[in-house]
Amino acid sequence: MQRNISIYLFILFTASVVGGCKKYLDIVPDDVATIDNAFTIRQEAIKYLGTCYSYLPDDANFSSNPALGGGDELCVSEAFSSVNTDPIKIAKGYQNATSPYMSIWGSMYMAIRDCNIFLDNVDKVVDLEPYEKTRWKAEVTFLKGYYHWLLLRAYGPIPIVNVNLPITATASQVKVYRQPVDSVVAYISMLFDSAANHLPDAISNTTNELGRVTKPIALAMKARLLVTAASPLFNGNSYYASLQDNRGVALFNPNVDVKKWQLAADACKTAIQACESAGIRLYTFSDPLVSLDSTLTLQMSIRNAVCEKWNNELIWGNSTHRSTDLTQRMACPKLDPSRLGNADPLGELAPTIKIAELFYSRNGVPIDEDKTYDYPNRYKVMTISQDDGELLQAGYQTAALNIGREARYYADMSFDGDRWFKQDGTWDVQAKFGQDQSQKDIQGYSMTGYFTKKTVSWKFVINDGQSTSTEEYPWPIMRLADLYLLYAEALNEAAATPPAEAFTYIDKVRARAGLPPVQDAWTNYSKVPSKYTTQAGFRDIVQQERMIELAFEGSRFWDLRRWRRATLELNKPITGWNIPGTTTDAYYIPVVQYTQHFSDRDCLWPISANDLLINPNLIQNRGW
Repeated sequence: MQRNISIYLFILFTASVVGGCKKYLDIVPDDVATIDNAFTIRQEAIKYLGTCYSYLPDDANFSSNPALGGGDELCVSEAFSSVNTDPIKIAKGYQNATSPYMSIWGSMYMAIRDCNIFLDNVDKVVDLEPYEKTRWKAEVTFLKGYYHWLLLRAYGPIPIVNVNLPITATASQVKVYRQPVDSVVAYISMLFDSAANHLPDAISNTTNELGRVTKPIALAMKARLLVTAASPLFNGNSYYASLQDNRGVALFNPNVDVKKWQLAADACKTAIQACESAGIRLYTFSDPLVSLDSTLTLQMSIRNAVCEKWNNELIWGNSTHRSTDLTQRMACPKLDPSRLGNADPLGELAPTIKIAELFYSRNGVPIDEDKTYDYPNRYKVMTISQDDGELLQAGYQTAALNIGREARYYADMSFDGDRWFKQDGTWDVQAKFGQDQSQKDIQGYSMTGYFTKKTVSWKFVINDGQSTSTEEYPWPIMRLADLYLLYAEALNEAAATPPAEAFTYIDKVRARAGLPPVQDAWTNYSKVPSKYTTQAGFRDIVQQERMIELAFEGSRFWDLRRWRRATLELNKPITGWNIPGTTTDAYYIPVVQYTQHFSDRDCLWPISANDLLINPNLIQNRGW
């Protein structure tokens, strides 16, 4: 059989047309039998299907997901031996084109190669039922589109690999070109549509198939794709207007097209209908074995929308990679006083003061807008009142910033004076100098005094010795709250003023968080009560709602880029409390941990300089 080879492998391994290509082709004869064998019977073919899924990024791992540590949500020291420093280097503006940090260029084109091999060969399987073959093809078609999507999100215009290049490809065929952004978006959208037509509405075999692609997943990812394509990064971005290849083909459309927002809104609505028809809905906590009051039930509804495995809000969860890494790195250390010798929980992925300030007041508006909130004195020390005693430690002293906040603040983060509710009890967090949750060593501690509660299962248990146990959950690639907020955003951008349906969907998310509707909250509590009535004002509201609702899930990193807000937000100092402070007043002083650097060029990853030497037709992204 004739062996197909992907575009990327030609690019990667051909330092010259003769030398590099010949070296790679030397291994082809050994591989031919492997591919033939992979598609002889169903038992072997399903392994290759698993291979196509295996390239899904490990987004639940700090070391492999730039969106967790490469932005401004989480602060961690490069000096910690357990930390991959690449995300922090991205956060500090040290990205480079010589050896780009956390590049996915190679791995994603390898993934696409294997998807194409599967699609080229699966018809050879003799004992595969037609309905199953149709479904498998649809799954891999979706994955092929998804891997192109990940490349688009990171690099912008990319080469499209519709089919693998044959072994007889000429030198000019190997030196491929990047395609314009609009062409790439149209191609990925077509793959998602094609896949959705042949995918099941839901997984029926929940024992063995959870995590495999369904119709709601394909449609939800199309919605995310089209919202991104309509966003300022890719829709009329003047910074990239001059980016063109050596043929003179423009890779970015310099003109803003509002119709893209309507297409995105339509895709969101279609995806929402498919999700809701499949039984996907916003999660609320309900456990017949646990009786909680309304305050803790609300906390569990917020936290377990992420941490309860395969809950009914999850549109797509990554079953290949689980949450173990983040649990250890985010769980509060020394939480159980009876096991103070257990050093397994580190709490080293620490939220920043900036993110603490992002969450709303208890009235559901930004704290700098709330006319009842004492924003100028937010860093002053206050004594927690008895009224707050269920979520906070009554009579304890903490920063005013930690008092009078919305429910998601207490569900997502922990801090000095907080109470951490788990299945095995409620634990007090006291993080001032010398206390149980303060810094104990030069390694593995919270640099800011905050801890990330959101991604730690409430079933997390600190054991005797140096071990912990928890219920792992699939990392949420997309959940329904995300899709609702994408829809509200797209509706607003497609209209001159915010339409009623945009409020409907943002208010669904707010209601689950225990907050009043947008109109009520701003009318009654905001210093700018009419803010929600304008497109620009509602844009600010829905963007902040996304950044709160999806905090610590990796969304903010990409959203700031597509909104073109990153140059503003990611050039601010990263601050935390003065954790060596030996008194309460000394502790509650904001201290700069490091300064970020971000310019327009950082919105897109650089292509490796070596790849550009091999194939000059690719051309580099602007600024690199």
